[in-house]
Amino acid sequence: MAVFMGKTAASGEAKVAGERSLLLGIGISSVGIGMYIPFSLVFFHHVTGLSLTVVGLVMTVTGLAGLAFMPLAGAAVDRFGAKRVNLLLYGIRALGFALYPLASSLPAFAAVSLVTALADRSFSVVQQSLIGEVARGAARDRLQASTRALQNAGMGAGALLVSGVLALWGTGGFTYTAWGNSLAFALAGLLVGRVRAVRVAPVVPSAGPAGAAAAGYRTVLRDRPFLGLTAVNFLTALGYSALSVLFPLYLSTWLRAPDSLTGAAFTVNTVLCAGIGVLIAGRVRRSGARRTRSAALGALLFAAAFVGQIVLGTLRPGQSATLVALLAIVVVYTLGELVHSPSGGALSVSAAPEAVRGRYLATYQLSYSLAGALAPSLFTALLAVDGRLPWAVLAVAALGAALALLRLERHLPAEAVHAEPPVVREAAALAPAPVTAAVAPAPAAAA
Repeated sequence: MAVFMGKTAASGEAKVAGERSLLLGIGISSVGIGMYIPFSLVFFHHVTGLSLTVVGLVMTVTGLAGLAFMPLAGAAVDRFGAKRVNLLLYGIRALGFALYPLASSLPAFAAVSLVTALADRSFSVVQQSLIGEVARGAARDRLQASTRALQNAGMGAGALLVSGVLALWGTGGFTYTAWGNSLAFALAGLLVGRVRAVRVAPVVPSAGPAGAAAAGYRTVLRDRPFLGLTAVNFLTALGYSALSVLFPLYLSTWLRAPDSLTGAAFTVNTVLCAGIGVLIAGRVRRSGARRTRSAALGALLFAAAFVGQIVLGTLRPGQSATLVALLAIVVVYTLGELVHSPSGGALSVSAAPEAVRGRYLATYQLSYSLAGALAPSLFTALLAVDGRLPWAVLAVAALGAALALLRLERHLPAEAVHAEPPVVREAAALAPAPVTAAVAPAPAAAA
């Protein structure tokens, strides 16, 4: 039996060496992200002095270049290790934000934006690979849940922080925000550097580690179950885009509701993700549910929320009833996110062979990137026909994802489907009960 840092697999979840530093680093970097993501166009406009049109064009071009860089990031993880690449990306982001206030010309801004975008777009691939590198079994699910909760809390705190900075110093505060962001990424890198990888014999394709690495993305393309998992995740990823892209448009154009409801919905989602995300994931994990089935449950909750939007869009009640219904739907949607995200993330990490995990996860993360890129045009086109149509498409996609996850279950590796290997669970269940010491009767005295 493999012994992990702190606990054995038989005694429960493995303890990751440097876990607190890892999570603290993720939380700090999320504060930095929250300081500029909600205001990205305005942020870079004031930091660089360039027009909003130029800033938007540069961000679009560099963002697309960042997507193209993701496969290279996956190959770098396989060659150099996730921790090294992770630290490199933290360093690039820290340097990039330190240079933004100095990049007042178009060529300088484009150069800094390109390098930073390459690091930003690839970071999710590398972070997922790092979780796979430092944790095993149920510890991966726990880290997935903790990471998502910290990211939501950190981004919310970052948005509040930059609002305070702007209130004190006006738009000039964006410069201080950029430098604060640089400091956050540098500090996060120092903390993440303290985490240590779990050293166990990797499970690799029959060609062996060298052969698998040499095959590169051909290994991924031959793995039909994993490609199926990636395609299924694209369907669910469209649902993840709904709250930020479709929800505000639906409120204003179809329900004719006040825009303030969008802020209320985002607040409910963020508070729930940060407050009960780890709790919900822990309950799911301790239930012993297979990752495929808990991810499917999350997709079903997504579908229920989307059907609720269709019903609400059909009835169109008064403003008070609409507010209550929308918040209830957001709660169901958020529960789906909290159930699906840790299981789906751990499923993808655990289904990837060790030797080519970076390439596998780069392929998997493209499903999120592609969904995010297609969502605005898809949702607006459907919304122009009928306000309920995009929700109907999303509901069908979520239901299809849930069914497909169940069908994929028997084709995926057992260690991916089960957070705890079935052999270990069965052995624990069949283990004899502790024998209570009993006092044997004294032998009869000799006559």
